[in-house]
Amino acid sequence: MREVLRSNAPVALSFAQALLRDARVDFMLLDTHIAAVEASIGAFPRRLAVDDADYDAALDLLVEAGLTDRP
Repeated sequence: MREVLRSNAPVALSFAQALLRDARVDFMLLDTHIAAVEASIGAFPRRLAVDDADYDAALDLLVEAGLTDRP
């Protein structure tokens, strides 16, 4: 798994997940429990990760949507 997005913005994360779902790219949302424990003050961003094989396609999709930059 490789990280394609790290964010504290719930709307951006939700939009990214919808884009990946529509493109049939499997993903995992990481760090959701730590975000809940810290009471959503934004100290710990959530991370969106995809399989290594889907990384380039997922990153292209998120870059095109303006959610992230290419590393």
